[in-house]
Amino acid sequence: MIPILYASQSDFEAKFARLVDARRETESNVAGVVADILKTVKMRGDAALAEYTQRFDGYALASEADWRIPLEDCARAYAELPADLREALDLAATRIRAYHAAQLPQDRDFTDEAGVRLGAIWRPVDAAGLYVPGGRAAYPSSLLMNAIPARVAGVERLVVTTPTPRGETNPLVLAAAHIAGVDEIWRVGGAQAVGALAYGTQRIKPVDVITGPGNAWVAEAKRQLYGVVGIDMVAGPSEILVIADGQNDPDWIAADLLSQAEHDPTSQSILITDDAGFARQVEDCIDLQIAQLSTARTARTSWDAHGVMIVVNDLLAEAPSLANRLAAEHVEIAVDDPERYLSAIRHAGSIFLGRMTPEAVGDYVAGPNHVLPTGRRARFSSGLSVLDFMKRTSFLGLDAASFAAIGPAAATLAHAEGLPAHAKSVELRIR
Repeated sequence: MIPILYASQSDFEAKFARLVDARRETESNVAGVVADILKTVKMRGDAALAEYTQRFDGYALASEADWRIPLEDCARAYAELPADLREALDLAATRIRAYHAAQLPQDRDFTDEAGVRLGAIWRPVDAAGLYVPGGRAAYPSSLLMNAIPARVAGVERLVVTTPTPRGETNPLVLAAAHIAGVDEIWRVGGAQAVGALAYGTQRIKPVDVITGPGNAWVAEAKRQLYGVVGIDMVAGPSEILVIADGQNDPDWIAADLLSQAEHDPTSQSILITDDAGFARQVEDCIDLQIAQLSTARTARTSWDAHGVMIVVNDLLAEAPSLANRLAAEHVEIAVDDPERYLSAIRHAGSIFLGRMTPEAVGDYVAGPNHVLPTGRRARFSSGLSVLDFMKRTSFLGLDAASFAAIGPAAATLAHAEGLPAHAKSVELRIR
């Protein structure tokens, strides 16, 4: 039985603080191993990739045909999908594309009151690398969520790396790659694939930005390579916070909590409610539903180890402040009037409003990106967007009159900072 934290109890603050400060990221010291892999890939290129792929995936990159998945295979996989699945992927892609198109920033170009021309130009990066996991986390939805914003941003070259254990490919992932218009798909995975995307090898040209989910080694590789390339984020285990009153169907809320628990044994599901009886009903429903899941082992481990229920006295008065401290990846607000909560919750990766908005819809077809900050990083970061594949270049232009208006102040500040060459470059023009 999952313990319930009661906000009215004297030890609640201490228990809640431990919950906020807890870390579920992999504790294994992978940094050294990843550093060695990245160094080897940088030095030896394709030879290193071939050795690691044989060792970790049991797949030999022997001939040229072994390295890449032909785009024709992606088109074939799409064509051979059952009609309902193809239509679902198409719907998801259409909605994701429309939502992210609305994110495109506007260039600026104006002249201020001093006569100085100022502005900024937004431009896409030249190439983006998209990491697509294999095995349990081979999700076509993630490929769409990463590739489509890059295309909307205007990125010209989209490169996918994905492990294919024993040569096996996921037809759904290939179909998603076709829909998104991916340019290259390489049969390499792990930290070595991230290194190849960042440094380039004899076959794989380097990219400017790397995005996409992965295991602890992939996340660590992205962390170490930030600065060589841009990255989306260093993501940890998935999490959901559900704020729900007792008027909900406990089966619905149980399913919502399990939708994250089934991702990984380290995922976390939290319920905040003002009804202790409802909390116990939800727990009973969770026990019943887990037994029916094909992902039961993962969901049970996650729920037993990291599941939390919190009972407060006043849901509207107390839940938002608790949510802000948790800064969860996903926050569901299952009440009649979620708008009042929305205005009070400042820190969340994505917020799902009302009883009919389960987080799972956001994972697939709603439109907003499902690549979101975890581990309380929503306090300072945002979900993936077109801006992750773009950069802003400012520009300015002065004529004689505007230079006379602001130039002397620049020279004064340059002298104050002890930079005489800076000052001289201004003063020569003043004279």
